[in-house]
Amino acid sequence: MNNLNDPPRWNIQPDPRGREGAAGDGNQWNYALLVPMLGLAAFRWIWTRESLKEIEKVKAQYDRDVCTIQSDMDARYRDTLTESRRAAATLELELEKERQRAKGYQQALVSHSQHLIQERKQMEQEREALNDQKHKFVKCGAAGTVLHDALEKENSWYLRAAAALKELEGLLVERQNAYCSVIHPRENRLEMERNILLKVVKDPVVADLDLESDLKDIFKRDKHCADLLNMDKRKNGSLMWVYLKYWQLQITMQKHKRAEDAVTEGKMQSLKK
Repeated sequence: MNNLNDPPRWNIQPDPRGREGAAGDGNQWNYALLVPMLGLAAFRWIWTRESLKEIEKVKAQYDRDVCTIQSDMDARYRDTLTESRRAAATLELELEKERQRAKGYQQALVSHSQHLIQERKQMEQEREALNDQKHKFVKCGAAGTVLHDALEKENSWYLRAAAALKELEGLLVERQNAYCSVIHPRENRLEMERNILLKVVKDPVVADLDLESDLKDIFKRDKHCADLLNMDKRKNGSLMWVYLKYWQLQITMQKHKRAEDAVTEGKMQSLKK
């Protein structure tokens, strides 16, 4: 049969003269070319089938590798997402604790400030009562002269106590500035607090005011600081200024009380004589 896909000279042509008559014109070589062509076609078919098998095998392995990588990435993503959510929940819990702690400090500071204000009002009322009593003594002639002399004697103590409070005010301003500073070492501030406590304990002028417990309360609770651009140290602190006013009223009251005690003691000695 003729193969229409092959060149005409490759077709096997029947010889009308018979095999012997065609022996000399070369048509027998057509059969010799047919065998390599069939072998080549068979090789090509086998090679194509094996190549397809290899391609399918590689594609299947690629799909498996992609599936494995995707599964691994999904697992890592879920783990990372879980850890992130856990960390966010922990941070939110810590933030809420800090908010509650700050709120508690603020409420305690407000309550303590109100208590100090009430004590200040009470001391002012006592001072007014003492002033009224002083005026009564003044109106009594000789008794008024005695009270005036006693107040003059106690005035030197009052001036020393007021100077000590003024110095203490400066130390507290510096301490609060160190507390509010972002560059001031904490150890230096603690050293300043120890020196302040030691000073008020050793100073006999303010020994009767019991400043040690009040100072410890200031160091523990007064956390008020002005804004970062503030250049005035006296704008820092809140509770310490309430205490300073309270101490000033205390020494004023102590001055009158010491004078009254001196007058009363003088009267008792006169009665004994």
